[in-house]
Amino acid sequence: MNKVLFYAMNGERMCFSHVLLNALDLSEAGAEVKIIFEGSSVKLPSLLNEEKNKLYLKAIDAGLIAGICAACSRALGVYEANAALGLPLLDDMNGHAGMRSYVESGWEVVSI
Repeated sequence: MNKVLFYAMNGERMCFSHVLLNALDLSEAGAEVKIIFEGSSVKLPSLLNEEKNKLYLKAIDAGLIAGICAACSRALGVYEANAALGLPLLDDMNGHAGMRSYVESGWEVVSI
């Protein structure tokens, strides 16, 4: 089955809920799936964690979260909160979370 990277840029919960739903569905069907928080979506991890969002926690337990953009976390004032979650803070592309390594490894990138 496919390898799919969800590169989440949008910080709207409704949009991100669909990222989680699709990521979990594909993973359960046998796909290799990862999620990167970029752009305004970096505000979501601590909020979803605080509210104990079931889809988010299920994605964490399944190992689907690749990490959170370090630069955007700093710019949007959530760096400390995101660092406290223990998820990787990604900075491989000029301080941001890059997708090149995934693309070069044959992953399909879905940017939302």
